[in-house]
Amino acid sequence: MQERYGRIAMALHWAIAVLALFQIGLGWWMIDIPKSPPGLRAGWFNVHKSFGITIGVLMLARLGWRLGHVPPPLPPSMPRWQARLARLSHGLLYAALILQPVVGYLGSSFTRYPIKYFGVTLPHWGWEAPALKQLCSNVHFALACLITALVTLHIAAALRHLVARDGIFQRIWPRRAQQRELAPAAQGTLRGA
Repeated sequence: MQERYGRIAMALHWAIAVLALFQIGLGWWMIDIPKSPPGLRAGWFNVHKSFGITIGVLMLARLGWRLGHVPPPLPPSMPRWQARLARLSHGLLYAALILQPVVGYLGSSFTRYPIKYFGVTLPHWGWEAPALKQLCSNVHFALACLITALVTLHIAAALRHLVARDGIFQRIWPRRAQQRELAPAAQGTLRGA
């Protein structure tokens, strides 16, 4: 049984991680963009939508990959409550990162403004409906809070496992990066021998 995630799983994980961190920062920053002049706000909202859709597509790819590839098992030494919390938080994070762009897209469809993906106008499936737009905005905000909390928990757990050197963090960290980290330590050991 494999002890590490494969290259595709790692690539999807780290691409989504970088984009999600950027998206979280951008999303919270955008709240304070004044509505006037309208071009500045609309431009940043379209950037946010574009990255959100990208994350959604990558998450669907990751989910598809995950369904066809069993992840490496958690070590038996991990306390049962930690294993359960890890599974629960990962499941919630997957669901939230897939649902968030869907809700954002729907909310944008209930306005008169076009939805642009890196400048390309996407189909507009909805109609102008302020109440539905507000409902989607409320759900989008709640999901943003949930995602922010889950990502914070995920990073804190990853750092704990990195410091503990219990092998959990190393399962998702690219091997070449690990080898670069280990090389100076190995050279130091050889010199001391």
